Amino acid sequence: MTIDMNDSAAVLETRLAHDVHRAATTLLAEAADRPAVPLRALAQLRDFLVVNLRHHHETEDHDLWPQILAAAPDAAQGLGALTDEHHELDEALDRLAAVAVAVADGPGTDEVIRAELHTAAATVRDVVHKHLDHEEPILFPALRAYISPEAWTDFAQRVIASTPPVAGHLMIGFLDEVGTPAEVQLVLKGLPEPVHPLLPAMRSQAAEDLRVLRHGS
Repeated sequence: MTIDMNDSAAVLETRLAHDVHRAATTLLAEAADRPAVPLRALAQLRDFLVVNLRHHHETEDHDLWPQILAAAPDAAQGLGALTDEHHELDEALDRLAAVAVAVADGPGTDEVIRAELHTAAATVRDVVHKHLDHEEPILFPALRAYISPEAWTDFAQRVIASTPPVAGHLMIGFLDEVGTPAEVQLVLKGLPEPVHPLLPAMRSQAAEDLRVLRHGS
């Protein structure tokens, strides 16, 4: 999806993050059904998704929602409904995280693991896509109306600083796939300065890992 670069940074960056979540959850559900994809590659993407989706909605519930509510108390019902969907997502993520994705041991074990992973991943995908379709019509107008550029910058920096370091290169790879160079640059400029020289290597590793997820090793 092409993003309107004239929109607020809050909406631009949030929409891009949402598109990453759509792409990544779809890929895991599809890749789990591909016998040629190594279990280690599936495990890496699964772990990336679990920690990043949890972190994303927790920062909304505990940081962003209170900021919006402070300016617009009448938004409580809509945001509360979104938080209820976050609880539904947590339950789906718990099931996904519980799948023992490891090197298969014994006849038929590989197929069992992949089938279980596919089922759990497909549930997460469906919950995420449904939730984002509900969230964006509520959240984007609120971001435009109630979150100043300064408040968004502060929020985004807290999100970056607290993001768990799990397969972070995949975030770079997905951003490159769902966004234009200008859109991706907008997001990546907020990364800590020491990370910037590492971006070429992260892009290269992400491209290879995403290739394996789509086509096998």
